[in-house]
Amino acid sequence: MYYALIVLSVVMFGGCFALNDAYRQRRGSSIKISLQFSLIGSLAGFVVLILVNGLKLEFTPFTFIMAILASFNGFAFTFCSFKALDRINLSLYSLFSMLGGMVLPFLQGILFYGEKITIAKAVCFLFITFALVLTVEKGERKKGTIYYVCVFILNGMSGVLSKIFAESNFPKTSATGYTNLISICSVVISGVLLLIISKNQSKGEKFSFAGTVIGAASGITNRIANLVLVIALAHVDASVQYPMVTGGVMIVSTLICFLGKNKPSKKEILSNIVAFIGLLLLFAIPT
Repeated sequence: MYYALIVLSVVMFGGCFALNDAYRQRRGSSIKISLQFSLIGSLAGFVVLILVNGLKLEFTPFTFIMAILASFNGFAFTFCSFKALDRINLSLYSLFSMLGGMVLPFLQGILFYGEKITIAKAVCFLFITFALVLTVEKGERKKGTIYYVCVFILNGMSGVLSKIFAESNFPKTSATGYTNLISICSVVISGVLLLIISKNQSKGEKFSFAGTVIGAASGITNRIANLVLVIALAHVDASVQYPMVTGGVMIVSTLICFLGKNKPSKKEILSNIVAFIGLLLLFAIPT
């Protein structure tokens, strides 16, 4: 049952990427649009999670500070994601995003939490590096390199901040309370910034009911997927979770990409295969 929950979360995360891309295609990729997406998704996700948590709110100063950092990181990730998706397809975007989400927390553990460098980790990093090299293209795509790098780093920072929260000895809330506080901070920050931007702009984008529904669906799906994953991880080893989630989302995103107009290239498909093999070797090679 718990393996099935992980598979469910993988499909939902892949769906989130597709919803984000659909929102961008309908609404654009400006800072204002990114803030609107963050506001809609955070508000919808908060409503669902607070109901799941029995209308219970938790708070500590440390959790509040971490939630603010996570909120700004989340907005920056959304903005860079929209800009990256203006230039690359969903398959390649998921490669940068998911590998960053795995690599940075691994480096964090080695550099700051005393985790050992093993042959398995070294081999995995070689495969990941090769996979990323395969994605390099000449021409117009180079103009968006900064956004691809930011997607890699910012999604990784999400895991880094979660690790800091989990390992800290400061008084803190539960994981659900932390997620709820992130949603609240995201709603407030996005709302305030939207008011500031709207005052300085004579013309704003028209309201889109379809865009609002897509943004809300993305926010709810993302929060539920994270919650489902937390439930599963209480019963499944993390060494199983990492390759399933990281590699699984890459594969789901590539499959979704085949359904759209911008099909993945042979090189992008090969990059996903190489990266997935590297992730499997990380846990297949004896330590």
